Amino acid sequence: MAERDEDRNPEDEFRDMLRDLLSGSGGIDPSKLADAAGLPNDPASLAAIFGQLQQAMQRSEGEGIDWSLALRQAEQRAAAGQLQVESADAERLERTLDLARLWLDEAADLSGLPGTPELLTRRSWAAASMPIWIQLAEPVATSIADALTRVMSEQAPEEMREMVQGASRMMRGIGGAMFAMQLGQVVGQLSTEVVSGGDVGFPVLEDGRAALVPQNVAEFGRDLDIPTDQVELYLAVREIAHARLFRHARWLRLHLITAITAFAKGIDIDLERLERLAEGFDPSNTDELRDAVANGALIRPKSPDQEAALGRLETMLALVEGWVDVVTADATSRLPKADAVAEMIRRRRATGGPAESALATLVGLELRPRRLREAAAMWRAVTDAVGVARRDALWAHPDLLPVSADLDDPSALAARLAAGGEASGEVDVEFDEALEALLRGDLPCVRRRSGCRRGTGCRRRRARRPRARRR
Repeated sequence: MAERDEDRNPEDEFRDMLRDLLSGSGGIDPSKLADAAGLPNDPASLAAIFGQLQQAMQRSEGEGIDWSLALRQAEQRAAAGQLQVESADAERLERTLDLARLWLDEAADLSGLPGTPELLTRRSWAAASMPIWIQLAEPVATSIADALTRVMSEQAPEEMREMVQGASRMMRGIGGAMFAMQLGQVVGQLSTEVVSGGDVGFPVLEDGRAALVPQNVAEFGRDLDIPTDQVELYLAVREIAHARLFRHARWLRLHLITAITAFAKGIDIDLERLERLAEGFDPSNTDELRDAVANGALIRPKSPDQEAALGRLETMLALVEGWVDVVTADATSRLPKADAVAEMIRRRRATGGPAESALATLVGLELRPRRLREAAAMWRAVTDAVGVARRDALWAHPDLLPVSADLDDPSALAARLAAGGEASGEVDVEFDEALEALLRGDLPCVRRRSGCRRGTGCRRRRARRPRARRR
C-alpha cells in the first residue's frame, strides 16, 4: 500500500525536497548555487560538492559541522597547481635554513627550535594549518547556521512551517557543510599565496614548527630584480624568527588565538538583511546573495566592545610583526638586497596579506597591523637603548610588553627602560581574575588526584568561602 501524504514524516518530505534542489530537478541550477556559495562550478567539482552535501543530509542526525569537508576542499584546491620540490632545490633550501639559524643567533636572544624547519608543499601546508582555521571559523559558522534556520522557519508558509521546523537539524547540517566547503576553498587559495608558516601574522602551525613553501617562495621572488638566494635567505630568517618568538613566549600563541575566537563569538548576524534576501531570493540570479556573503553584509557592524578588542589585537599583531621586522633586518644586514626584499614584504602587507582576506570573509575580522611601522620604530629604539637581551625579555609575560601608548612615544619608553623601569604594560583582566579565584580556592583542587584529603591544614580548605545550603 502506497504511503499517504498525510502519513509521511515532515522531515522525510523536506529531505526529498532538498534532494530535488541539489540534483537540479527542483528548478535551481546547481552551478548557480555553487557560485553563490563561492565554490567552483565546473562539472567535476559540482559532482563532488553536491555528493558531499548529499552525505551531509544523511548524517544530519549528528551534532556539529563535518569539518572534514573543509580539509578535502582545501587539499583539492591546493593540489591543483602544486609542483613537487626538486631534490636539488630542497638541498639548497636546507642549507639556506641552516645559515638563517646562524645569522638569527646573532640578532635575537631566543633559544632555537626543537625541530628542523620543514619544506612543505601547498597541500601539506593546507592540511597542517586547517585545525587553526576551523577553530577561528567555527563560532561564525554556528551563528550563520542558527540564523539561517531561524529565518527559513519564520519565512516558510504556514502549511510548511511544521515541516521546516522538524527538519531544522538537517538544515543546520547542510548549511554547515556549505560553510565548511567555503572555508576549504579559502584555505586552499591561501596555500597558493603564503611563503611560510608565519606568513599570516599568527602561527597556523604547531608550536615551534617553522616551514617554507618552496613553490610560493619561488613565485614571490620571480618578478623581483633580486638574486634568488637572497630572497630565500631573507624569508628563511623571517620564518625562523617568527617561530622562535612564539616558541619563547609560550603564552603568545594562545593569547592571539583566544582573542580572535572571542571576537568571532561576539559577531552578530543581521537577521533583517538575511530575511530580505530570503524573501526576494531568485534562484536564477544569485548575484545579491553572493555579494552579501563576499562583502560581509550579513554581519552587523562591530560593537564598541569589539572595536576595543580589535584595537588591542591589532596592537599585539603589530608588536609581533614589528619585532620580526627589526630582528630580520639585523640578521640579514650582510645581504646587499635585504632592504629591497623588506620593502616588497611591506607593500604586500599594505595591500592586504593572506590572512586579511581569509578572515574578513570567514569571521568578519580584518587583521591588518596598521601600526606596524610605529611598532618597528619602537623595537628599534628599545634595542638601541637596552640591547637585545633586555628587549627580548619583554616577551616573558603580556604585562611586560609595550602598549599602544608606547608606540606613540617610543623615546619615552626607551628612556624608561634604560633607567631600569618597565614598559607601560597592560593588565590582563581575565588572567588576574583567574589568579584571584585560585587564591580564594574557588577552582578545583589540582592535588586531589594525588590523594589529597583536604585536611585541616589545606590552604584551599581554609580559603574557601562558605556556600549557602540548598533548601
